[in-house]
Amino acid sequence: MKKFSALILALIAQSAFANGAATPESTAAQLLDPAKVADVAKDPKAAVAAMTNMMDPATAIILMQKGMDPATFTKMAQAGMSPEILKAYAGFLDPNMYAKWLAASMDPNFYTAAMAPLMNPNMYMKWLSAPMDPRVLQMMMAPMNPSMYANWAMAPMAPANMNLMMAPLNPNLYTQWAGAAANPATYGAFGAFMNPATYGNMANPFAGFMPVPAPAAK
Repeated sequence: MKKFSALILALIAQSAFANGAATPESTAAQLLDPAKVADVAKDPKAAVAAMTNMMDPATAIILMQKGMDPATFTKMAQAGMSPEILKAYAGFLDPNMYAKWLAASMDPNFYTAAMAPLMNPNMYMKWLSAPMDPRVLQMMMAPMNPSMYANWAMAPMAPANMNLMMAPLNPNLYTQWAGAAANPATYGAFGAFMNPATYGNMANPFAGFMPVPAPAAK
């Protein structure tokens, strides 16, 4: 069994899709940010790393802990009103994203990294021992803590939520959204079609498919 586990870990380490920087904490933060969820979906490496950590009970524990805090939903609503979310989801118009997934679908390392957690016995041991995790026991005791209910009762009067309710009255919010929508860089390679300079060379019939590089600084 130890040799089998070592083999699986070696396959993960050798895989081009293994992302050592991804942790359950970072994956939970990505899943709770509407813009970063799109970033995960657009990158095969990030998607595999997130999927691997989703199989770790630590990620589920962190998500449940965050779900008991009203500040989590305030941050998600703030992120949803930011023009950054437009930039994140407009990336699905970028043909480079689909090229990445096409290349990943033909790379054996992609399937190795995706299936390795299912074949790792250490992951199953983590789930078996999860009920004894101190963080799980702490969550089971949380409903007995009056401060948790006080936080939810006071949430509508929290300064962060008051600012969030006033945000739609700020004209700068709509200016930022309009600027992001009109910026060709928001749409990646597809934004070349919005750039008038792209069509400057009428002798090139493929000019519309080739972004024009920025002029060199003098």
